[in-house]
Amino acid sequence: MAQRFAADKKAPMDIRQHWQTVYEGRDVSTVSWFQPHLTSSLTEIAWAVAAQGLKPEGARILDVGGGASTLVDDLLELGYRGITVLDVAQSALAVSQRRLGDRANSVQWICDDLLFCDRLPEKVHLWHDRAVFHFLCDPEMRARYVDLVRKTLAVGSHLIVFSFGPDGPQRCSGLPAMRYSREALASVFDEGFVMVRDQLETHRTPAGVDQQFLLAHFLRTE
Repeated sequence: MAQRFAADKKAPMDIRQHWQTVYEGRDVSTVSWFQPHLTSSLTEIAWAVAAQGLKPEGARILDVGGGASTLVDDLLELGYRGITVLDVAQSALAVSQRRLGDRANSVQWICDDLLFCDRLPEKVHLWHDRAVFHFLCDPEMRARYVDLVRKTLAVGSHLIVFSFGPDGPQRCSGLPAMRYSREALASVFDEGFVMVRDQLETHRTPAGVDQQFLLAHFLRTE
């Protein structure tokens, strides 16, 4: 049976409440970052799993900020079983759990602020982030993020991060956000990681607005 953790009291309540409010009583298909299928993520995940000589059922995947994303649905459909989804908003996780029905019991769910979480899974083969990193505008927050990645990923494991690209928005969902070039993002993960794949993408929001994203795929080398 999958575990559904209660909210961690250490997480800043303003951030938690912000994202709780975003998802409560709102059709998730209307939020700006919605995609019916995360095609690029699925491609990169498949490549990372194969590069490690793994089969989908043996790959341990952590999706941070995964909330209401449909990524977990497609991963389950493709045979992945070692999936953990973390989000600060229980309302976002609840969207996915309701959508999956009984299949939600095959997933590990963690409701917590990533930067304050002390129960991340160990020996993860892949860390996936399409929702968190570009909101970390404070250098200390980014350093803490990198430290958590180091503690969670072993040498030979993979990190996939989507951030806003150089021409991406500077705010999202009412919050300030960072924009990154390939070089700038690589410099954040400059010790013990190598960027093996990257590309700029244009995401069309449900409202018809184009947003530039940078997809960066790293290998943990030391």
